[in-house]
Amino acid sequence: MTAEMPDMPDWEKRFRAPRVDLPDWAEDAPDRALFVSNATGTYELYAWDRASGEQRQATDRPNGTTDGVLSPDGESIWWFSDTDGDEFGVWMRQPFRGGADEPAVPGLDPSYPGGLALGRDGTAVVGRSTDDDGSTIHVVRPGGTPVEIYRHRESAGVGDLSYDGGLIAVEHTEHGDAMHSALRIVKLDGSTVAELDDTKGGTEELGLAVLGFAPVAGDARLLVGHQRRGRWEPMVWDTASGGQTDLAIDLPGDVGAEWYPDGSALLVSHSFEARSELWRYDLASGALERVETPPGSVSGATARPDGTVEYLWSSAALPPVVRSTTGAVVLDPPGMKPPASVAVEDAWVEGPGGRIHALVQRPAGEGPYPTIFEIHGGPTWHDSDAFASGPAAWVDHGYAVVRVNYRGSTGYGREWTDALKHRVGLIELEDIEAVREWAVSSGLADPARLILSGGSWGGYLTLLGLGVQPDAWAVGLAAVPVADYVTAYHDEMEALKAMDRTLLGGTPEEVPERFAASSPLTYVDAVRAPVYISAGVNDPRCPIRQVENYVERLAARGAVHEVYRYDAGHGSLVVEERIKQVRLELEFARRHLG
Repeated sequence: MTAEMPDMPDWEKRFRAPRVDLPDWAEDAPDRALFVSNATGTYELYAWDRASGEQRQATDRPNGTTDGVLSPDGESIWWFSDTDGDEFGVWMRQPFRGGADEPAVPGLDPSYPGGLALGRDGTAVVGRSTDDDGSTIHVVRPGGTPVEIYRHRESAGVGDLSYDGGLIAVEHTEHGDAMHSALRIVKLDGSTVAELDDTKGGTEELGLAVLGFAPVAGDARLLVGHQRRGRWEPMVWDTASGGQTDLAIDLPGDVGAEWYPDGSALLVSHSFEARSELWRYDLASGALERVETPPGSVSGATARPDGTVEYLWSSAALPPVVRSTTGAVVLDPPGMKPPASVAVEDAWVEGPGGRIHALVQRPAGEGPYPTIFEIHGGPTWHDSDAFASGPAAWVDHGYAVVRVNYRGSTGYGREWTDALKHRVGLIELEDIEAVREWAVSSGLADPARLILSGGSWGGYLTLLGLGVQPDAWAVGLAAVPVADYVTAYHDEMEALKAMDRTLLGGTPEEVPERFAASSPLTYVDAVRAPVYISAGVNDPRCPIRQVENYVERLAARGAVHEVYRYDAGHGSLVVEERIKQVRLELEFARRHLG
């Protein structure tokens, strides 16, 4: 590919270079693996026989496929089939060695996915979500028809299935707080075995998460994530006796974990101040041993049956690679390699809610630079010292890039994540504004050439910021944004309705003043900066109708704006489409900033 296009700019090479994610392996057939790659120019699923080295593209759809799982015996690939990124569809199944796809669960109508767990005897537990039914969970035994065992209007999903296939862990928000789940253990007939609810019926903002049943026959222990000490950390819950075992993992920041295959230890993932690392925790002795990884971010990790650990690692400067603790590169796609970028610098800025962490990348030359504030989505997510082709493209074009882990971001404790409730959007903008002031006063950013940009929730904050802080920004670039919060609520998928009710304290009819205060449409007439918006016409998260409402208001007053609509959902899995969108944003910024 390099020989065919020797003059291709580095920023395009980063998008086009073949990549792979961390391979997922079958529990009882560890030499059979499934991974995602963009090798064909579209992100698709690939089957990999590790014993023979054979790799096979398993899915091939115009808009890509990334949701898939192997059956425990490695004989089948289950993959989720939606329509052009609308996230509404059914599970399909094909043989690992190749063959025709077939509906995996005949009798279940299309839905949004709500978790999937596959048993060793062929039983499947399927979670679903629809606007009409809310959340449902169905058990499908081999050769049988789906049996509904759970139904509730609020969000719920399948967490895991026990090793023996007799217990199902369900995450639910029946108490009405979509940010903090409770857990229920049920049998295959839906009867309750055990309950764990740190919210105390919705009166406490403390969440729980299923991290997985013990991978051992006859073992009813469940690894659970909890927030009881102000951060995410794991514990072991014996669902048979009710006993709960806290783990002595004295590390700052958020801590996650998964089982080693023999159940004797945990592979601990530790995230702190935008970096991550791995540890091994011995359950018998309580010993915590570092699993050596380079400085940067581990995006996924898995312990293999032989005790080695495989992990996907990158930094802002260096592209991702799947490594092993043996020192080997596990999966190295052939072809062009993505060029490196520049390292990030940490900036700590005092804000109205406490110290704000921002990540900064500088281009060559002396500042102040034209600067893009690239705002992450979520909102419960965070930017990290990890490789990202989008920010690297802006650095290549002479821009400084600033990414802000505003209140609402994960990785800085529960209070920081939960702080945005009720004043949604406005809280985050206060933190972004504090970092903007620092960027200008420190000499990093040219105040006349500041871009506010982001996708999803970051796109929402971009449009909101252009209206609430109209003098602060020279250009706005919003991808798949929330633009009209009320219409977005009525059109979006059911799980996001639940999240919005939690964030804002009710529906648009119950708390209209909060929806109005947090909606970009409320402030659209104050927007002065040129605005570029890209939107997927099949997007179930930030639906197209509410974007059109916002655009009509811009057009009605002759505001400078451009809109790019594309035939996909909440973003695209097609490499050329991603490149096209970045190119359009770069060109829009060039025209309006010079």
